[in-house]
This record gives sequence, C-alpha cells and structure tokens, in this order.
Amino acid sequence: METRLLKFVSFFLFIYLFGYFIVFRKWSPKTRPEASSCFISLFHGTPAALLAAAAILAAPHRGLADANTKFQNLVLDYSAAYFVADLAHLAAFFGGGGDTKFVCHHLATLFVIVTCRHVAAHGAVAVLSLLALAEATSVLQNAWALARARRGDARVAARVCDALSVPFYGLYSVVRGLFGPYVVLRMVGFYSSGGAEGVIATWVWVSWVVVVSMAIVGSLVWVSNLWVEVYRERFRKVEEKIT
Repeated sequence: METRLLKFVSFFLFIYLFGYFIVFRKWSPKTRPEASSCFISLFHGTPAALLAAAAILAAPHRGLADANTKFQNLVLDYSAAYFVADLAHLAAFFGGGGDTKFVCHHLATLFVIVTCRHVAAHGAVAVLSLLALAEATSVLQNAWALARARRGDARVAARVCDALSVPFYGLYSVVRGLFGPYVVLRMVGFYSSGGAEGVIATWVWVSWVVVVSMAIVGSLVWVSNLWVEVYRERFRKVEEKIT
C-alpha cells in the first residue's frame, strides 16, 4: 500500500525532525544528525523485531515460500519506510567514508524488502526472520552509538559507552555470526532444493541470499574492528597502570 508506506515515511521523518530540533538541539552540529538517526532507529528496531516475530507466529502457514500475509506486508512497509527516512538523513548529511557503507546497507536491505513485498509477494517468513535478528540488538546498538557520540564531551557518556561496548559487541557477534548465517543456510537449502519453484523466481531468492550474506560479512568485519579497538584500549590502560 503506497499510502501506508508514505504515512510510515512521514512518521519517521517527523521523529527525526523532532529529535534534531527538540531532543538533541543542544548537541553539537556534528553529532546532532547521527543522534537523530539513532532516535528514529529506536522507533524502528525493537518494534520491528517484535512485529516481525508476531507476524510470523500469527501466520497460518510459516513456510519459507508461503504467500505474505497482510500483517507481514505491514511490517515490511514499516521497515521499508524507516530505511527510506534514514537514507534521506544520509543524503542530507553524507560524510563519505563510513556513510557509504550505511548507504549501501540500506539500499541492499530495501531491495530485499521491496522484492519480497512487491515482486515475489511470498517469502516474508524468511525476510522477517532475518529482520527480527538484525534488529534484536537495536536498543543496545543505539544506546551505545549515542553514548559514543558524546563520550568526548561528557564523562557519563564515556562511562556508558565503556559499559555497553563489550555486551553489545558480544550480542551482536553472536546474532550476526551464528543465528544470521543459520537462517541463510536454511534459506539456501530450502530454495535450492526447489522449495519455492514457481512461487519465488530464482533470481529473487538468489539475490536475497547474496545480499544478506554480504551484509553479514560486512557486519562481522565492522564488529571485529570494534573488538580490536576494545583490546587496544584495554591494553593501553594496562600499560599505563604498569608504568
């Protein structure tokens, strides 16, 4: 439903502007956009994960090639709207470097959601399972990101960032490194054996697997770099205590 999608996009843009001009108005111009992006992510991540799980459980049939239900399509529209809104943020405040990674991630995710919603009209169980896993760490990630953005300005933020880093990295590593690949392998096994023949075009499910696999690899590289950062920081502190 185009009208519903536009309403969801408007909702996320309103939340973004509310965060930018009200909630984070005293933050520096450098951190306000990122904080506002985290703010809309808070309104997407956990709700989307819960809605995705509910939409799967509420479906009369939960096969990887079953037709999408109305509830499942609603969740797909909700998530698509979030990624459109956050892409608008990235377009407005594009900083190159790391932002390129997020643009590619959002476009790839939108591709999977849109093809599931409008091209295949089937397979939402697979896509929503991946969505639920991807957003399972959303609350921790956004709290960590907000604290990290202010750690240079506020001691409390620095302490919160330090306290959240290891739990967040650990949970993120498990979800993206174990559960994500497990779902992808199930998809490959099911679809490659002809489970969706005549229902989901081969190019569609293959593209889903490729896109999601690349996203998982990218996520693991990202969190691996963060683990290295933690190790170096703690090693530096140990050296300072010794000397």
